[in-house]
Amino acid sequence: MPTLLRPMPPIRKPQPSLVTKKQPAQQRATETYERILEVTAQTLADVGIERLSTNLVCERAGLTPPALYRYFPNKYALLSELGQRLMQAQNERVDRWITLEVFSGGVDSLERAIEGLIIDTYEATVQTVGGVWIMRALRAVPALQQVRLASHTAVTQEQTRLLAQALPEADAAELQLVSRIVVELIYATVEMIFDEPLDVKAVARTVAGMIASHLTRVRPVGRKPATVKPAKPATRKPRGARPDSSVG
Repeated sequence: MPTLLRPMPPIRKPQPSLVTKKQPAQQRATETYERILEVTAQTLADVGIERLSTNLVCERAGLTPPALYRYFPNKYALLSELGQRLMQAQNERVDRWITLEVFSGGVDSLERAIEGLIIDTYEATVQTVGGVWIMRALRAVPALQQVRLASHTAVTQEQTRLLAQALPEADAAELQLVSRIVVELIYATVEMIFDEPLDVKAVARTVAGMIASHLTRVRPVGRKPATVKPAKPATRKPRGARPDSSVG
């Protein structure tokens, strides 16, 4: 009988290293390190992800490849460092806008804060050289997705703790889920604004309204949504009728 051949499992390519080889210890080394990152960001903005290469960065920075490889093993390590810096700049905006005072101010207060956060996150990306391309790289390059996910996880944990203080009776698992979705939704909203010619404020206002509206539906543990019973039609007694004598 013929032998059935088992299909070969797909070959997984090893992920490139994202770890910098060394951190600069002296001022001159720090200047070289920062120069490499500055040129990488500008080159990324000029040519995009696919055409970015360490050779091109070296050429533009006036460095030899060994000088660059002393710190970064490949272009993905460069993008990883730029991605972490962009994520930090974006995440710093969260604490400016989302506070306990905002939650105590009601839905309108929360909606205004989320709208401001989306616009501020967009501005932080604009102000970062190559910011939009760094965002795209974190989404598109498999080796870099962990940078984005790690950042979003950290923000989610912080926002879950804040929500737990604002809504102490709410279900912890629901708060965790809501926080994670909100973080991803805000990030995706900023990406969409860059990808399409949309009005920044209009998009931010719409998304903020959607998020704020949902947060009002977060319920305490074990509490079911309130149900409104239909009112019984009122019965009018004829004029002159005496009260019911059966009432004690």
